[in-house]
Amino acid sequence: MHKPGIGSFKYYVGISSLDQVATREDRVCVLNILGGESSDVTPVGHAYSGGNVVFGTSPGRRGQVLETPLGNIPVYNNVREGLEAGHRFNCGVVYLPPSGARDGVAELIRVNPDLRKIFIVTEKLSVHDSREIRALGQQNGIDIFGGNSLGVADAHHQVRIGGALGGDGPGEALKAGSIAIFSNSGNFTTTIATYLRMSGWGTTTLISCGKDVYIQYAAPEFAFALANDARSKAAVLYVEPGGYYEQDAHFTKPVVACVVGRWKSRLTRAVGHAGAMAGGDDDAAAKEQWFMDKFGVDGVFTPENPVVSAKGAVVTNIAHIPAALTAVMRENGARPDFAPESNLALKPWFGSNAGLTLPPDLDLPPVEAMAPYGEQIARLNRQVGIVLPRQAMKDASGASQMDPKTQVTSLNGVSMLEAARLPMESNVVLALLREQASDNDRALVNAAVAAGVNLHGRPELSAAEASREAGNSPNVVLAAAASLVGPRRAEAARRICRLMTDRFAEAGLVSALDEGFDLTKVAADAELAGLLVGAKPDPQAEALLAALDARGARTVFVRYLRGLDGHPTREAVLAAIATTLTWGPLMRKRISRLTAESLPWWLQLFGTLLGAAVPAELHKADGFCGVANADLLGRLSLGEIGCLALLGRAGTADDVFVFETLIGLLLSNGPGTISAQGCKGAVSADGPESPERVQLNKAMIGFLTHAGYTHGGNGYEGIAFLIEQFRGANLADPADPDHGVDLKSIAERTVAEYARYKSDRKNAGSLDIQKIPGVNHPVFKDKAVNHDPREVWIHDLLTERGDYNAFHAYYRTLVQALFDAGVSRNVYCVNIDAVIAALLLKMLWQPYRDGTLSGSALETAAFTIFLFARMLGCAAEVDDHMNRGRNMDTRTAASRCQFVA
Repeated sequence: MHKPGIGSFKYYVGISSLDQVATREDRVCVLNILGGESSDVTPVGHAYSGGNVVFGTSPGRRGQVLETPLGNIPVYNNVREGLEAGHRFNCGVVYLPPSGARDGVAELIRVNPDLRKIFIVTEKLSVHDSREIRALGQQNGIDIFGGNSLGVADAHHQVRIGGALGGDGPGEALKAGSIAIFSNSGNFTTTIATYLRMSGWGTTTLISCGKDVYIQYAAPEFAFALANDARSKAAVLYVEPGGYYEQDAHFTKPVVACVVGRWKSRLTRAVGHAGAMAGGDDDAAAKEQWFMDKFGVDGVFTPENPVVSAKGAVVTNIAHIPAALTAVMRENGARPDFAPESNLALKPWFGSNAGLTLPPDLDLPPVEAMAPYGEQIARLNRQVGIVLPRQAMKDASGASQMDPKTQVTSLNGVSMLEAARLPMESNVVLALLREQASDNDRALVNAAVAAGVNLHGRPELSAAEASREAGNSPNVVLAAAASLVGPRRAEAARRICRLMTDRFAEAGLVSALDEGFDLTKVAADAELAGLLVGAKPDPQAEALLAALDARGARTVFVRYLRGLDGHPTREAVLAAIATTLTWGPLMRKRISRLTAESLPWWLQLFGTLLGAAVPAELHKADGFCGVANADLLGRLSLGEIGCLALLGRAGTADDVFVFETLIGLLLSNGPGTISAQGCKGAVSADGPESPERVQLNKAMIGFLTHAGYTHGGNGYEGIAFLIEQFRGANLADPADPDHGVDLKSIAERTVAEYARYKSDRKNAGSLDIQKIPGVNHPVFKDKAVNHDPREVWIHDLLTERGDYNAFHAYYRTLVQALFDAGVSRNVYCVNIDAVIAALLLKMLWQPYRDGTLSGSALETAAFTIFLFARMLGCAAEVDDHMNRGRNMDTRTAASRCQFVA
């Protein structure tokens, strides 16, 4: 039977004042108390409220309990069992799924005559069920809140019922005062309370009404209870589009209405809360006007346009609520409840401008954080370098990724097309330090790697030469040398890096290039000093120091070395170079301590691999490939050294450009390549969770063993194809646009031969038709004219430089001829493999033509340049896997393995 409302209010409302919404006398039963959301938030609310939950239900779990700070809450199969056990309650909280919420409400009402309030946390209730719930509440004198509600709270009574208002620390977020809050959003209810507190306003009752299509306790009920609450001087409403509840509310106290969601009027379907529908005359703009009419204002409040009246104000930005409320209350002669606790200005606890010059509005100075966060941040600030979370790294990488549309791989955020513009030494820095190299970085890398290239008298050279004489491919030759660059070779330099980093970080060094840094701040360390200097001069150290001087390299750490008593060791100079290179990225937390301490080992490995590619007779006591050691260390760039190792002689400026372009292009093709899997598998097998056990040289061998004539040496296929096409053409200089060779005629001859070949194979019933090397690509197809964007980029780069390449031009002529003759249905793309072959063959054409370079040497060169490039990209994968990976994380699960009979 319908019960009359209180006073003239047309609905039944047992709650005549906000003071009655949540009290210390209320006792609560929670349906589905062991569910995921309830089990998280109910213990917090129970403790904050002094223990207001008497029991909960969860079918089939009678006898279980929900642990809370105030003791265990018993669980029963249903409400009746809890009542029969002697528990009494007047409030029900519903955490049931949408399909069960109506039945849960009915159960609460049917079996408990003492019930007075129900709070429905469930969202997306059907309108049909919500109407039945409304009818049940009205007929039985029950006030219902929700659905899609985060419940209610009362800061005066210190009570929370049915949700997470106030978050995990409601005692901190909710401070008693004079402002009530009514909000469509549960999370913003707490946020608004916090904003108000910062500005000196406390709260009374907070109600998350929810925003399902049907709202049980809506704005009219709230306005009625607000009028009768002596504690509440005013209210804040957070209002979203959809529904007419606010239009029917009659407020007798000041109100600030925050109306949001103008953007939703541009949508054609519901988003977010179920009531936030686009279109209609209940959108955000309409609701703004409703409130402006109620308050007698002609605009929205902003700090620049503070439009208010004694009745209230309208805002559209949650951050403007405190200022608007203060202005409205000033019109009513009311002052804030207490002194403002803070302001809403951004107060960063930590930050870094990463060495960039930022405008003052962005370069905010950090402030001291409250306890315990301040102490935690201080510890973090003392931490040098980054620490990455560990995860399974099978088929994954934090170093490289490929754009599936363009097939362009990026390494540490730099695409291979951009890497192709960089000097080789810059790509070393990119691979391992994850940053672009400065001029000083390049000078340091050039000297450090050059110091390891000349292997005269070294066992690495003997191993490589023995492997070469046994007929092995270039990767096996390099692997033989790499096997000797083991952990002990780098142990001293790595220890020096570790100790240097500790001592200089404690001394407050900011920049490794600070020539004015006071070295006396560096604490004495007997262990470090014993590693840095020896009693006699070290020729290798002296040569490296001289090279740094010749290159004009700056480094605090070398200056520190030179100030010590004694003679710096080779390991000390190498470690000083490495620590200089890593200092900036470490301070910016771009790399880890592990990465920094591994760099000396990498620099030695790179030098050894470059040197091992060259036959033993070109390694002399005083020079390498005819270049004096002093020039090698003090003058040549890494690109020039690599070109020297590839050709066995000094390259021209154009040779070096082509070499470095190819190095950048070939750095990486993503973590799924065979070579990357080889190096990652080696790290996985050693166990990255104990990174000190990972052998970098073994990881390089893993990459090298996973390179071969198909993956790595396949550039020769394109070279062999081009040589065959230009046989007898008498091409003197492929760089000369006026070479006099009829490229179109050669292409048409090739097309005719290929057409006959395809026809013969098809007539023979064979589907195994060989492709033309370097033509077409499975990704770039099904268009009238295909382009490999990587090839287009290289073509534009060469055009920009004024570089002509007859082999590249021939490939472009060939794909057009294939289409013109009807052999292809569209114009195939010239893919990146063809470009690599064309660039390399142009560099090697003259020595090949005059007989000083054999066909097999061409194959070796094509293979070797791939190895030089990919050793850098694989080093990045190894470093990433060491920092992120788990032990044996590249294994394939047994369930995914197959036996093939």
